Amino acid sequence: MAYKRLLTIQDISCVGQCSMTVALPILSACGHETCILPTALLSTHTGGFGKPAAAHFDNVLTDMWHHWQQNGITFDAVLVGYLGSAAAVQTAMEIMEALLAPGGICIVDPAMADHGRLYSGFDESYVFRMRELCRRADVILPNMTEAAMLSGLSYRDNLDENYVNDLADALNHRCVVLTGVGYEVEQTGVLLREEGRQRYYSHRRIGRSYHGTGDIFAACFTGALMQGKALFESVKIAADFTQRCIENTQRNPAHWYGIKFETALPELIRMLQ
Repeated sequence: MAYKRLLTIQDISCVGQCSMTVALPILSACGHETCILPTALLSTHTGGFGKPAAAHFDNVLTDMWHHWQQNGITFDAVLVGYLGSAAAVQTAMEIMEALLAPGGICIVDPAMADHGRLYSGFDESYVFRMRELCRRADVILPNMTEAAMLSGLSYRDNLDENYVNDLADALNHRCVVLTGVGYEVEQTGVLLREEGRQRYYSHRRIGRSYHGTGDIFAACFTGALMQGKALFESVKIAADFTQRCIENTQRNPAHWYGIKFETALPELIRMLQ
């Protein structure tokens, strides 16, 4: 099994099973050395707990990665998740330029929007900066809302293949993994567009949505890809594992605030073998 050093750049939500607290255990379970660069520290995620206590690290991000550079530290892959500020976006771009090992790859989940609207605190200037970051990435993992905003097309709730194809075309990126692509009420899936070639993987839609599912998918996809799995195989593993985690969570209605992924980690390890 490949043993790689990965860096993930995103926030730490201390309670809520999302962002860094999801990415770190999943990437580690995939067998990789996982380093972190937290962009902010929040007491909880922003969905349902009220306004969290928060500390932002914009003023130390550059010093942190410069220290790595001084020590000759590089990374085989960089996974970028929720950043939250223009300064953090700039830091991610600088790290991609300076600290990727030869042959290293950068994967960007442009976590900024869902259900047709931007997350609280973001505006069009942030979308512009995220477009710039995505152009420099080897793989991008937008949901349908983020893809529409990055491409400049109008967002639509009701999807058809022509619209999704137009969206993938308009993104004009060498490798796009579009999530949340469903053409029927009880179906959803993932579309992989790689150098103009396209493949689709569908699975059953589970009615309720949970915080952290995109973070689980991104971490699992990255972990599988860095183990040497092909792109489409990594997509399938990530989609299957995310669905399994949602099913696991549905059995406990009181667990409304996040995904119970931890008990499913042994299944992920088996999927990767």
